[in-house]
Amino acid sequence: MPEQSQPDFPADFRWGAATSSYQIEGAVREDGRGESIWDRFTAAPRTVEDDSTGAVACDHYHRYAEDVELMRWLGLNAYRFSIAWPRVLPQGKGEVNPAGLDFYERLVDALLEAGITPFATLYHWDLPQALQEKGGWSNRDTAYAFVEYADATLRRLGDRVAHWITHNEPWVAAFLGHYFGLHAPGWRDLNATLQVTHHMLLSHGLAVPLIHEAAGQVGIAPNLVPGHAASEDPADIAAARRHDGYTNRWFLDPLAGRGYPQDMWEYYGAVVPRIEPGDMETIAAPIDFLGINYYNRRVAADNSQGKPPQVRTVEDAQRPRTLDREIYPRGLYEVLMRLQREYDFPAFYVTENGAAVPETIENETVRDPLRRQFLQDHLAQAAKSISEGAPLRGYFVWSLLDNFEWALGYTLRYGIMRVDYSTLARTPKDSAHWYRSFIAAQT
Repeated sequence: MPEQSQPDFPADFRWGAATSSYQIEGAVREDGRGESIWDRFTAAPRTVEDDSTGAVACDHYHRYAEDVELMRWLGLNAYRFSIAWPRVLPQGKGEVNPAGLDFYERLVDALLEAGITPFATLYHWDLPQALQEKGGWSNRDTAYAFVEYADATLRRLGDRVAHWITHNEPWVAAFLGHYFGLHAPGWRDLNATLQVTHHMLLSHGLAVPLIHEAAGQVGIAPNLVPGHAASEDPADIAAARRHDGYTNRWFLDPLAGRGYPQDMWEYYGAVVPRIEPGDMETIAAPIDFLGINYYNRRVAADNSQGKPPQVRTVEDAQRPRTLDREIYPRGLYEVLMRLQREYDFPAFYVTENGAAVPETIENETVRDPLRRQFLQDHLAQAAKSISEGAPLRGYFVWSLLDNFEWALGYTLRYGIMRVDYSTLARTPKDSAHWYRSFIAAQT
């Protein structure tokens, strides 16, 4: 899309960037913070590609004021961050750690002073290790501990934070952490995985009325991946449908009050989760918005010899790629229009969208042309969806900063701000300059 024909967005559109606590904060042993499952997971050898941890990360805990100034320079009017549960309740429940909440209070106050609206995520995967030792999310008690954590956080920040996200990408936390063993806690058990998804959704539903009582707006941010059949073969079409049920509908349908999708319930058979009376009604508590984390589509082919969901991804060699994914901007439009057409969520935010791309440094300037094009093309699709009636209210680029990318450690850079991990200096990349100009043209 040529720059001179930038799309128009609503005047009250939220322009933001997103981060998460374990990926940027560091300070894992300071001010009473408890151990998280990611502290424990990364301490084991060969769990992270470069054997790194989030112990220091971007040191945002000490440099948050500098980072807020970068947001101000960008022209952001919103910032999505996550709160570290182990900072608030070091044992997962029980005694509250005031020093942990002090940090988030300082951050929120700095954001508000800069004219930036805080969007706080309660859970971005850093479960207190003390709860993991009692079964973690496979234990129903963790859903109630989450409510205790949400309550403690709301009591301190609810007068200043009006937008809350309960969970970030529950599919990733559940399946990568409990089925594929790639994320903390490193389990490989489908039955446990499905029980984890249920308890995470239950905790979301239990927290919704609590947030509403604090006069906040609340949503959840699943990662949504449109599935395209690799061919017209009925087996591949069925595989694409399974992908959709496994990745998208397993979460969207319960949130929308439809229960778990019947086709996937039958497919999972003996390993479906245990559900207690009233759970599905709790999960379907009305939300104010749906967050959408979009990165890529999946071209799906049948894989009858594989483990559930028996889907094989087919790579399209003709399509451009980032360092780790196919680039498919139209998928964002497809997701937004599907949600508008098939569900009744009142509003949408793109809560994550971004890319890890090749970068070069020339005379202290960070060149990342592919990321700039990626953002430009995805924002064009976002604007197209709005023009066709999608209730999209904001866009958060992933990520503000280069950071710890979970099992990939520091091997990929998703930030629009480059972080020199030896000095922790921040440098705006070309994509940051572009995003700043794009926002300025809209406001």
